[in-house]
Amino acid sequence: MKWTKKRMNNLFFVIGMVAVVVMLLTFDISFIELWQHLCHAGYWLIPIIGIWAVIYGINALAWQAIIKSHTTEGEHVSFWRIYRLTITGYALNYATPVGGLGGEPYRIVELSRNLDNQRAASSVILYAMMHIFSHFWLWFTTVLLYLALAAIGDLPFNATIAMLLAIVVVFCLIAFYVFSRGYRHGLTHKTIRWIGRIPGLKGWSSRFLKRHTEALQNVDRRIASLHQQHKRAFYSSLLLEYLSRVVTSFEIMFMLLLFGVDCGGGLAGLTLTFCHSLLILSLTSLLANLIGFLPMQLGVQEGGFAVSTAALGLSAALGLFVSIICRVREIVWIFIGIMLMKIDNKA
Repeated sequence: MKWTKKRMNNLFFVIGMVAVVVMLLTFDISFIELWQHLCHAGYWLIPIIGIWAVIYGINALAWQAIIKSHTTEGEHVSFWRIYRLTITGYALNYATPVGGLGGEPYRIVELSRNLDNQRAASSVILYAMMHIFSHFWLWFTTVLLYLALAAIGDLPFNATIAMLLAIVVVFCLIAFYVFSRGYRHGLTHKTIRWIGRIPGLKGWSSRFLKRHTEALQNVDRRIASLHQQHKRAFYSSLLLEYLSRVVTSFEIMFMLLLFGVDCGGGLAGLTLTFCHSLLILSLTSLLANLIGFLPMQLGVQEGGFAVSTAALGLSAALGLFVSIICRVREIVWIFIGIMLMKIDNKA
């Protein structure tokens, strides 16, 4: 088993390093232009990249709340180990198509060194669900934020915008219903059965269910128990994940301030700039997650920033700058995550 885990660790390491190279070679601009943008960012790169140490820390606390609900007396997973696995997991998610094909399996393999396989799997699945769930709450609440800003005349509002916002609200309400059922009854067993309906995968689904039905049902029971028996852990994790989304908007705010976009300055201006940053983050993440099957979401993130900044009346140059600096930040943290993978493995 140790050799298998070591080989898997090396495989994930190679995937991450290849992803870094691919990302460096797939910029839509030349390296000269990239260097000019980095020079323009200057010292602002420090808080732009550094804020993610805080964001990943909040993510790790959210995951830790779930893990604690899965541990028994005498078991303990240190925060720093969870923090390292959080960073590495997200690095692999950035690097693989359909975010989660790399990060979640890696987390399960590594966490199974501290917990049994089923509890490791259920805690990782629960955290992934919570991470996605928090996105829907972000999109839902930013619709309310947009309406509030439109009411004070800061943003436009017309029939087209109203229809788009209504679609987002309905989309989020449907997601809330689906997640509520998933949290009450679990979803791993049903997901495997649903995969069996895809042409060509029926045989695999049947064989997998035949071999692992009991294990999947145990995982589903643990998923259901979080909401039913550990409500404090459930809501703490959800609140922390939502908070991490809000803190992420500071990254965009720093770049808006770098371009001189401060909505008049002062406390009121900075507050308004932060609200705009939150809206840009929300719209960009919505577009990126709708087309999440692209590796590293190549082109999707850039397009999302361009659309979201234009929707708020900001320049296309600003949207391009934000997307490029965010791509650089991703490369830096992917590299950090991959290096932490080897450090954690040696430890």
